[in-house]
Amino acid sequence: MNKVFPDAATAVQDIGDGAVIMAGGFGLCGIPENLIGAVRDGGATGLTFVSNNAGVDDFGLGLLLATRQIRKMISSYVGENKEFARQFLAGELEVELTPQGTLAERIRAASAGLGGFFTPTGVGTKVAEGKETRVIDGRTYVFEAPLHADFALVKAWKGDRHGNLVFRKTARNFNPLMAMAGKVTIAEVEELVDVGAIDPDHVHTPGIFVQRIIEGASYEKRIEQRTTRS
Repeated sequence: MNKVFPDAATAVQDIGDGAVIMAGGFGLCGIPENLIGAVRDGGATGLTFVSNNAGVDDFGLGLLLATRQIRKMISSYVGENKEFARQFLAGELEVELTPQGTLAERIRAASAGLGGFFTPTGVGTKVAEGKETRVIDGRTYVFEAPLHADFALVKAWKGDRHGNLVFRKTARNFNPLMAMAGKVTIAEVEELVDVGAIDPDHVHTPGIFVQRIIEGASYEKRIEQRTTRS
């Protein structure tokens, strides 16, 4: 039951070319910084990443865009990364833009073992092109398929050796959903504690969904857009 790996590099060493990977967090908050760096150093290419955003040019998934290891992004918001925009406009990066709520629900559908769902979001737009639609109670809905991943990389505030995780505030965005949707979930935590140190009522993601866990280090916790008075 001890799921602790010595470092990020060891935890991600079997992520190979062409893998589909989910990366948790919201903006730059709650992203698996150490694991992303280890994937970059591991050199796997042709990767598909499912993430709410694509980081910034020199941080988060921006590191993997810079090394051209990402083939496709399935995301909701990508406006903070100039290299992302350059690769997309040049036809070098495949992009599947997904409304944010739809992205979250597609991940949740995978985690719950559902075959998909109907939503009115995106009807009449490019989002719905090529997808099944259905009229329910007089309103048109579009069918969205679940999103599965070979690996889910998540970041938590605290975790124990069995993989039970506790998230803090905005870092709960996407991380708990992705932890349940990956075939192999790898969690990095700021604080690794012994089993029993976390009150069961405080656990956000039970350890049954987590296969590997590491204690991260040197977190930068950047601010995506810093605004101050002149």
